[in-house]
Amino acid sequence: MMADPSTGSEDSSSHDRHTTAASFESVTVAPWPNGVATGVGSLPGTDPAEAMRLVVGELPDFPHLAELPAAGIGTDMIGRGAAHLSELHFELTSSGWRFTQRPGADERRARAALRRDLDVLEECTQGFVGPLKIQCAGPWTLASSIELRYGDKALADAGAVRDIADALAEGLSELIGEVGRRVPGAKIVVQLDEPLLPAVLDGTVPTASGFSTLPLVESATARERLSAVVRAISGRSAYPVVHCCADRVPIELLVESGACAVGLDVTKLSADSDDAMGTAIERGLRFFFGVVPSSDVDPLPTVRETAAPLRELWGRLGFPAETLAAHVVTPTCGLAGASPEWPKRAYRRCVDVARLLLEDPEEDA
Repeated sequence: MMADPSTGSEDSSSHDRHTTAASFESVTVAPWPNGVATGVGSLPGTDPAEAMRLVVGELPDFPHLAELPAAGIGTDMIGRGAAHLSELHFELTSSGWRFTQRPGADERRARAALRRDLDVLEECTQGFVGPLKIQCAGPWTLASSIELRYGDKALADAGAVRDIADALAEGLSELIGEVGRRVPGAKIVVQLDEPLLPAVLDGTVPTASGFSTLPLVESATARERLSAVVRAISGRSAYPVVHCCADRVPIELLVESGACAVGLDVTKLSADSDDAMGTAIERGLRFFFGVVPSSDVDPLPTVRETAAPLRELWGRLGFPAETLAAHVVTPTCGLAGASPEWPKRAYRRCVDVARLLLEDPEEDA
């Protein structure tokens, strides 16, 4: 239960990167084929079956559990994340989600919505064999968003943060087992969404009142709590990914946490991230590269135009062009804010970009 519910040199590095593609095999074998795309998770609309059919139809090689934040209480990122917390109880208030001593109607709705979505996932993936991704808010984003019973956000209480990480580790372990039983051919990938992690490290998460900010969390502590969840995922033979679509993704911390892949928005990257990315890739980390806009754009850039920032990044890092297809192409972030028509266009563009990188790796590189 919650502790207190009330409260090397640059030249040599560059030389090392100019090696053959065979030298970049990941220590942990990725469960997806080269030249593949997937989604971040969220979609517009309120019909889980319709959304899941869209995902399976457009992303047949790497589908994901469809999440619909507009579908009712508990389907937003934080409510859904709370539904994965084992033996912790929560409710929805006028200011957002808050921990409570016992389960109530809001918690029951959130957990029921999760079970419904898993039922739909099972129905739409009959006979599926291959990588299948499920998503959940990570421990730091949950701690930065859920309030304690009589006080500030859980982030203000180190014991509460520890309890959230432990409860999430246990809940996701159970979820991996359930998805494995429902879709026995799946190679399960678990994505932890941590959009608030940079703010946690910078000390810019607002207090519950909004009049101040909470103290920053040291990198070692952030890594320790995240690692507890990542280890639980790996311990169930699932593949852990951490996604962060914010600016200044703490790539080094995510690698040290044990994540096997990192998802980010390529359009927000700067050359300042090059060293961390290069080192991570050399260590076998894979990336989920967000390149397709997450909201409607008209006209949609061509396949080559969409791939250009990613090709430029790869050329800047100095890796062989043919190794880029080992990483995954995604939208820049979730699609919940897009029009109903956009997800199909976005997913098709992701698939086309991934295919281009596989079939024509040298072009424009």
